[in-house]
Amino acid sequence: MSQTSALMGFVHRRRRGAELFLLVIALAVGIGAYAAVGVGVEGEVPTDILGYGGWLAALIIGAHIVVRLVAPYADPVLLPVVAALNGLGLAVIRRLDLAAGNGPDEGFARQQLTWMTLGVLLFVATLLIVRDHRVLQRFTYTFGLGAIVLLLLPMLPGIGKEINGARIWIHLGPFSFQPGEVAKVLLVLAFAGYLVRHRDALALAGRRLLFVDLPRGRDLGPILVMWLISLAILVRQSDLGSSLLFFGLFLVMLYVATERPGWLLVGGTLFAAGATLAYYVVPRVALRVDLWLHPFDYYGGEGVRDSGRQIVESMFGLGWGGLLGRGFGNGQPWRISYAESDFIIAAIGEELGLTALMAVILCYGLIVERGLRTALICRDAFGKLVATGLAIVFALQVFVVIGGVTHLIPLTGLTTPFLSKGGSSLVANWVIVALLLRISDFARRPIPVLDPAEEPDVDAEVTQVVKLG
Repeated sequence: MSQTSALMGFVHRRRRGAELFLLVIALAVGIGAYAAVGVGVEGEVPTDILGYGGWLAALIIGAHIVVRLVAPYADPVLLPVVAALNGLGLAVIRRLDLAAGNGPDEGFARQQLTWMTLGVLLFVATLLIVRDHRVLQRFTYTFGLGAIVLLLLPMLPGIGKEINGARIWIHLGPFSFQPGEVAKVLLVLAFAGYLVRHRDALALAGRRLLFVDLPRGRDLGPILVMWLISLAILVRQSDLGSSLLFFGLFLVMLYVATERPGWLLVGGTLFAAGATLAYYVVPRVALRVDLWLHPFDYYGGEGVRDSGRQIVESMFGLGWGGLLGRGFGNGQPWRISYAESDFIIAAIGEELGLTALMAVILCYGLIVERGLRTALICRDAFGKLVATGLAIVFALQVFVVIGGVTHLIPLTGLTTPFLSKGGSSLVANWVIVALLLRISDFARRPIPVLDPAEEPDVDAEVTQVVKLG
């Protein structure tokens, strides 16, 4: 009785005050970086600092209020980390706008702030509409079909458009959109729903090879389908990043659901075979690998012979930035093509140094850690897999992007979450954060404890049933 009373008297900490305190620090990072850009480049604080800071603060504090009202037990770290990354990204994009001679109302920074506004609005809508993440399991196959349709849209004539050799965009009038960013969210939900329903069959072991239990042959269908889809995206759209992201996402979620390392062996073998085949069949893949191995052979020439300029200038910038960076306004990040999108990490490393770059990587590590922590404490299998999948999306995307920019792996073409310019990516990532907060709210919410006086007498009910029977 005393233990029960103690449990009933325990109040789970919501930590919304801690979240608000961290949000203030995140806003200081974003607004302070914006002011530092103005001082470093123009020698004075930007004239629109009050309007910009007020807009950014209204978005972030508004998101916090909604979380406080509809998801009071949600993780208190996710939103501040995301706000800090988004604010820093806006400041770096503004610095590149100034280098291009764009005014306050011109360039990419204003567009990115508009996309951030839309992302926060969808973040709020997701929290308000999805009150219980388990409801999403009912739409497993709908989400899967929707993801396939979105992935095929760029291949349609009229709306699909090829940019820099990759056909991953659709254009509707003056607006352009990358449907693969939405497809990755739908695929996580579809994968999670499928694996929850079929994980018992997928977990059955087949033959044993080198101390590893391989899956049965008839259970290889799903992973073979995903392998073929990833190869189709790679070949038809020349989208290396999405191919790696989708296949790796499914493989990790499959391993988490079944706890069978044999799936990792089979999946890794298929990926190696597919990558090798693509190297000899797809010229773009062969060029990316050759650029990775011999970047200086493709620097300073004309046409294809200068296609390594982007990665070489990135290496120069990172080396020149050193440990503490050149400071805003003292570097030359505009020498890197697409520095505001694909190579924003190189711009940060050049002007803010390795220290800031490691801080950014640590922030992404926190997002992944909080997502996996949510998966660990979640009480339902579907929520566990969704949280794991969303965390893995961030982990894989950040790895392939930063790995490519720092010359660790070949370039893939993905954007850096919350930092890079790109409306579809930013909006989709804000929705991902909303789903993680919804699942963490469910996982951290205390289980209600019944009063012993109100609990039914099970023994008496069983005795009565026996007598009646």
